[in-house]
Amino acid sequence: MNDYILETKDLGISFGGLKAAQNVNIKIKKNQIYGLIGPNGAGKTTIFNLLTGVYKPTTGTFFLDGEEICGLSQEKINHKGIARTFQNIRLFNNMTVVRNVMVGLHNDPAFKCTVWESFLRLPRHFKSEKAMRERAKELLKIFDLDDERNNYACNLPYGKQRKLEIARALATNPKLLLLDEPAAGMNPHETEDLEKTVRFIRDEFDLTVLLIEHDMKFVAGLCDELTVLNFGTVLAEGDTRTALQDPEVIRAYIGG
Repeated sequence: MNDYILETKDLGISFGGLKAAQNVNIKIKKNQIYGLIGPNGAGKTTIFNLLTGVYKPTTGTFFLDGEEICGLSQEKINHKGIARTFQNIRLFNNMTVVRNVMVGLHNDPAFKCTVWESFLRLPRHFKSEKAMRERAKELLKIFDLDDERNNYACNLPYGKQRKLEIARALATNPKLLLLDEPAAGMNPHETEDLEKTVRFIRDEFDLTVLLIEHDMKFVAGLCDELTVLNFGTVLAEGDTRTALQDPEVIRAYIGG
Protein backbone atom coordinates (compact mmCIF):
# COMPACT_ATOMS: atom_id res chain seq x y z
CA MET A 1 0.00 0.00 0.00
CA ASN A 2 1.33 3.43 -0.96
CA ASP A 3 1.32 5.92 1.93
CA TYR A 4 1.73 8.97 -0.29
CA ILE A 5 -1.04 10.38 -2.43
CA LEU A 6 1.43 12.71 -4.18
CA GLU A 7 5.16 12.40 -4.65
CA THR A 8 7.32 14.63 -6.83
CA LYS A 9 10.88 13.71 -7.75
CA ASP A 10 13.27 16.47 -8.82
CA LEU A 11 10.36 18.25 -10.50
CA GLY A 12 11.33 21.34 -12.45
CA ILE A 13 10.70 23.53 -15.47
CA SER A 14 12.67 26.18 -17.32
CA PHE A 15 11.35 28.91 -19.59
CA GLY A 16 14.27 29.76 -21.82
CA GLY A 17 17.10 30.42 -19.41
CA LEU A 18 14.81 31.02 -16.44
CA LYS A 19 14.47 28.14 -13.99
CA ALA A 20 10.96 28.70 -12.65
CA ALA A 21 11.16 25.55 -10.51
CA GLN A 22 13.96 23.08 -9.93
CA ASN A 23 14.58 19.94 -7.89
CA VAL A 24 11.23 20.15 -6.10
CA ASN A 25 10.67 17.03 -4.00
CA ILE A 26 7.38 16.83 -2.13
CA LYS A 27 5.74 13.88 -0.38
CA ILE A 28 2.15 14.30 0.77
CA LYS A 29 0.44 11.61 2.83
CA LYS A 30 -3.14 10.61 2.19
CA ASN A 31 -5.77 12.76 3.94
CA GLN A 32 -3.31 15.51 4.83
CA ILE A 33 -3.99 19.20 4.43
CA TYR A 34 -0.65 20.33 3.03
CA GLY A 35 0.57 23.86 2.37
CA LEU A 36 2.78 25.16 -0.43
CA ILE A 37 3.90 28.64 0.53
CA GLY A 38 6.53 31.22 -0.33
CA PRO A 39 6.95 34.84 -1.37
CA ASN A 40 5.47 36.17 -4.61
CA GLY A 41 7.27 34.67 -7.59
CA ALA A 42 8.52 31.67 -5.61
CA GLY A 43 7.11 29.17 -8.12
CA LYS A 44 4.02 27.94 -6.27
CA THR A 45 1.47 28.31 -9.08
CA THR A 46 4.07 26.92 -11.50
CA ILE A 47 4.09 23.71 -9.44
CA PHE A 48 0.27 23.58 -9.59
CA ASN A 49 0.47 24.01 -13.37
CA LEU A 50 2.94 21.13 -13.61
CA LEU A 51 0.78 18.86 -11.45
CA THR A 52 -2.32 19.55 -13.55
CA GLY A 53 -0.74 19.24 -17.00
CA VAL A 54 -0.84 22.93 -17.94
CA TYR A 55 2.96 22.75 -18.24
CA LYS A 56 5.14 19.76 -19.06
CA PRO A 57 8.17 19.52 -16.75
CA THR A 58 11.64 19.78 -18.24
CA THR A 59 13.09 17.73 -15.38
CA GLY A 60 11.77 15.17 -12.94
CA THR A 61 8.39 13.51 -12.59
CA PHE A 62 5.49 13.01 -10.19
CA PHE A 63 3.20 10.25 -8.98
CA LEU A 64 -0.43 10.20 -7.84
CA ASP A 65 -1.22 7.37 -5.45
CA GLY A 66 1.85 5.50 -6.71
CA GLU A 67 1.07 5.92 -10.42
CA GLU A 68 3.32 8.07 -12.58
CA ILE A 69 1.08 10.52 -14.40
CA CYS A 70 3.65 13.12 -15.45
CA GLY A 71 3.18 14.18 -19.07
CA LEU A 72 -0.52 13.35 -19.31
CA SER A 73 -3.01 15.91 -20.62
CA GLN A 74 -4.99 18.15 -18.28
CA GLU A 75 -8.13 16.11 -18.92
CA LYS A 76 -6.44 12.78 -18.21
CA ILE A 77 -4.81 14.09 -15.03
CA ASN A 78 -8.22 15.26 -13.87
CA HIS A 79 -9.67 11.82 -14.62
CA LYS A 80 -6.85 10.24 -12.61
CA GLY A 81 -7.92 12.28 -9.59
CA ILE A 82 -6.38 15.77 -9.40
CA ALA A 83 -8.73 18.77 -9.38
CA ARG A 84 -7.91 22.41 -8.78
CA THR A 85 -9.18 25.91 -8.24
CA PHE A 86 -7.44 29.02 -9.52
CA GLN A 87 -5.90 32.15 -8.05
CA ASN A 88 -8.20 34.14 -10.32
CA ILE A 89 -11.66 32.60 -10.06
CA ARG A 90 -12.74 30.79 -13.23
CA LEU A 91 -16.47 30.17 -13.33
CA PHE A 92 -19.02 29.98 -16.13
CA ASN A 93 -20.44 33.37 -15.23
CA ASN A 94 -23.44 33.19 -17.57
CA MET A 95 -24.54 29.82 -16.24
CA THR A 96 -26.48 29.20 -13.05
CA VAL A 97 -24.75 28.10 -9.87
CA VAL A 98 -26.15 24.57 -10.12
CA ARG A 99 -25.14 24.29 -13.78
CA ASN A 100 -21.56 25.23 -12.88
CA VAL A 101 -21.37 22.24 -10.55
CA MET A 102 -23.10 19.96 -13.04
CA VAL A 103 -20.29 20.69 -15.52
CA GLY A 104 -17.91 18.98 -13.10
CA LEU A 105 -20.14 15.90 -12.96
CA HIS A 106 -20.12 15.17 -16.69
CA ASN A 107 -17.08 12.88 -16.45
CA ASP A 108 -18.68 10.70 -13.76
CA PRO A 109 -19.63 7.31 -15.29
CA ALA A 110 -22.75 7.27 -13.11
CA PHE A 111 -24.19 10.13 -15.18
CA LYS A 112 -23.02 9.05 -18.62
CA CYS A 113 -25.35 8.80 -21.58
CA THR A 114 -24.57 8.58 -25.27
CA VAL A 115 -24.58 11.47 -27.72
CA TRP A 116 -27.65 9.99 -29.42
CA GLU A 117 -29.51 9.62 -26.12
CA SER A 118 -28.93 13.31 -25.47
CA PHE A 119 -29.57 14.42 -29.07
CA LEU A 120 -32.85 12.48 -29.31
CA ARG A 121 -33.82 13.46 -25.75
CA LEU A 122 -34.38 9.83 -24.79
CA PRO A 123 -35.52 8.87 -21.26
CA ARG A 124 -31.97 8.05 -20.13
CA HIS A 125 -30.92 11.63 -20.92
CA PHE A 126 -33.57 13.08 -18.60
CA LYS A 127 -32.83 10.51 -15.90
CA SER A 128 -29.13 11.38 -16.02
CA GLU A 129 -29.87 15.12 -16.02
CA LYS A 130 -32.09 14.77 -12.95
CA ALA A 131 -29.51 12.69 -11.07
CA MET A 132 -26.76 15.20 -11.87
CA ARG A 133 -28.88 18.08 -10.63
CA GLU A 134 -29.63 16.30 -7.35
CA ARG A 135 -25.95 15.51 -6.81
CA ALA A 136 -25.01 19.12 -7.61
CA LYS A 137 -27.54 20.34 -5.05
CA GLU A 138 -26.00 18.03 -2.43
CA LEU A 139 -22.58 19.56 -3.08
CA LEU A 140 -23.98 23.09 -2.94
CA LYS A 141 -25.54 22.41 0.47
CA ILE A 142 -22.07 21.73 1.89
CA PHE A 143 -21.12 25.30 1.03
CA ASP A 144 -24.47 26.86 1.99
CA LEU A 145 -25.08 27.67 -1.66
CA ASP A 146 -28.24 25.63 -2.18
CA ASP A 147 -30.49 28.70 -2.01
CA GLU A 148 -28.35 30.35 -4.70
CA ARG A 149 -28.53 27.42 -7.12
CA ASN A 150 -30.72 29.16 -9.73
CA ASN A 151 -28.82 32.45 -9.65
CA TYR A 152 -26.14 33.24 -12.21
CA ALA A 153 -22.59 32.65 -10.97
CA CYS A 154 -21.60 36.22 -11.88
CA ASN A 155 -24.15 37.58 -9.39
CA LEU A 156 -22.63 35.81 -6.38
CA PRO A 157 -20.49 37.83 -3.96
CA TYR A 158 -16.77 37.10 -4.07
CA GLY A 159 -16.65 34.71 -1.11
CA LYS A 160 -19.45 32.59 -2.50
CA GLN A 161 -17.81 32.47 -5.92
CA ARG A 162 -14.74 31.00 -4.22
CA LYS A 163 -16.91 28.34 -2.60
CA LEU A 164 -18.67 27.57 -5.87
CA GLU A 165 -15.34 26.96 -7.58
CA ILE A 166 -14.38 24.48 -4.86
CA ALA A 167 -17.77 22.75 -5.16
CA ARG A 168 -17.28 22.38 -8.93
CA ALA A 169 -13.79 20.90 -8.38
CA LEU A 170 -15.22 18.41 -5.88
CA ALA A 171 -17.78 17.34 -8.48
CA THR A 172 -14.97 15.68 -10.46
CA ASN A 173 -14.47 13.30 -7.51
CA PRO A 174 -10.76 13.97 -6.93
CA LYS A 175 -8.25 12.15 -4.75
CA LEU A 176 -6.17 15.33 -4.47
CA LEU A 177 -7.69 18.82 -4.40
CA LEU A 178 -5.42 21.76 -5.23
CA LEU A 179 -6.57 25.11 -3.85
CA ASP A 180 -4.78 28.19 -5.18
CA GLU A 181 -5.13 30.99 -2.61
CA PRO A 182 -8.64 30.00 -1.51
CA ALA A 183 -8.79 32.67 1.23
CA ALA A 184 -7.69 35.54 -1.01
CA GLY A 185 -10.07 38.49 -0.76
CA MET A 186 -12.07 36.99 2.11
CA ASN A 187 -12.86 38.80 5.35
CA PRO A 188 -11.89 37.18 8.70
CA HIS A 189 -15.34 35.61 9.17
CA GLU A 190 -15.29 34.11 5.66
CA THR A 191 -11.74 32.83 6.20
CA GLU A 192 -12.69 31.14 9.47
CA ASP A 193 -15.70 29.56 7.77
CA LEU A 194 -13.51 28.38 4.88
CA GLU A 195 -11.08 26.72 7.30
CA LYS A 196 -13.92 24.66 8.77
CA THR A 197 -15.18 23.81 5.29
CA VAL A 198 -11.79 22.57 4.07
CA ARG A 199 -11.49 20.29 7.10
CA PHE A 200 -15.03 19.02 6.53
CA ILE A 201 -14.52 18.17 2.86
CA ARG A 202 -11.19 16.48 3.64
CA ASP A 203 -13.00 14.18 6.08
CA GLU A 204 -16.32 13.84 4.25
CA PHE A 205 -14.79 13.09 0.84
CA ASP A 206 -11.76 11.20 2.15
CA LEU A 207 -9.39 13.27 0.06
CA THR A 208 -6.12 15.15 0.39
CA VAL A 209 -5.78 18.92 0.07
CA LEU A 210 -2.75 20.83 -1.22
CA LEU A 211 -3.11 24.59 -0.95
CA ILE A 212 -1.24 27.74 -1.83
CA GLU A 213 -1.95 30.58 0.55
CA HIS A 214 -0.45 33.89 1.72
CA ASP A 215 -2.59 34.19 4.87
CA MET A 216 -0.18 32.69 7.41
CA LYS A 217 -2.79 32.59 10.16
CA PHE A 218 -4.99 30.51 7.88
CA VAL A 219 -2.05 28.26 6.97
CA ALA A 220 -0.94 27.79 10.58
CA GLY A 221 -4.45 26.86 11.70
CA LEU A 222 -5.15 24.44 8.87
CA CYS A 223 -2.08 22.75 7.40
CA ASP A 224 -0.47 19.61 8.81
CA GLU A 225 2.80 20.11 6.92
CA LEU A 226 4.37 22.65 4.58
CA THR A 227 6.82 23.02 1.77
CA VAL A 228 8.26 26.52 1.48
CA LEU A 229 9.52 27.65 -1.93
CA ASN A 230 11.80 30.55 -2.76
CA PHE A 231 13.05 31.35 -6.26
CA GLY A 232 11.73 28.01 -7.50
CA THR A 233 13.58 25.80 -5.02
CA VAL A 234 12.60 24.22 -1.69
CA LEU A 235 13.66 26.47 1.17
CA ALA A 236 12.16 24.45 4.04
CA GLU A 237 9.69 21.64 4.67
CA GLY A 238 8.16 19.70 7.54
CA ASP A 239 5.47 20.22 10.14
CA THR A 240 3.82 23.61 9.91
CA ARG A 241 5.04 25.15 13.15
CA THR A 242 8.67 24.17 12.59
CA ALA A 243 8.67 25.33 8.97
CA LEU A 244 7.16 28.72 9.81
CA GLN A 245 9.74 29.29 12.53
CA ASP A 246 12.70 28.47 10.28
CA PRO A 247 15.01 31.54 10.18
CA GLU A 248 15.47 31.19 6.41
CA VAL A 249 11.70 31.21 5.91
CA ILE A 250 11.30 34.31 8.07
CA ARG A 251 14.13 36.02 6.17
CA ALA A 252 12.54 35.16 2.81
CA TYR A 253 9.25 36.75 3.86
CA ILE A 254 10.49 39.87 5.63
CA GLY A 255 13.84 40.39 3.92
CA GLY A 256 17.24 41.06 5.46
